[in-house]
Amino acid sequence: MDQTLQALGGILLKAIPTICLLLIVHIYLRWMFFGPLRKILAKRREATEGARESAEVLLVKATSKAAAMEAELRKAREEIYREQEEARKRWTAEQSASLEKARLQSREMIQQAKVELDAEAAAAKRELAATTDNLAEQITGSLLQRKAS
Repeated sequence: MDQTLQALGGILLKAIPTICLLLIVHIYLRWMFFGPLRKILAKRREATEGARESAEVLLVKATSKAAAMEAELRKAREEIYREQEEARKRWTAEQSASLEKARLQSREMIQQAKVELDAEAAAAKRELAATTDNLAEQITGSLLQRKAS
């Protein structure tokens, strides 16, 4: 067993330079490679998180702007619909006024035509009355002439 311990001691003694070299390499890598790598990864993480946060802020702003634009668009549509409704009401009122005016004109024309027709009828009656006396005299004269002949 002594030999085994001595052999193990000899191996450990020969391994000390390797262990020291490994510790030096480990410290060197931590200082020259992993330290800067950690710093770069931390900066990248901060940049990514910062970009993500700024993207979230921009998304919130964009959402609020979109909502505001939709509200304005809805308001503009309502205004257009209101204006169209007013224009339709004005047009309907103008059409009603035009129809009423046409009705009044047609009533006046009918009244005027009735007056003219009544005047013509009265004139025709007077004319007939005047010609009936002449016709009656002619008929009586011709009947009397036939009886006399």
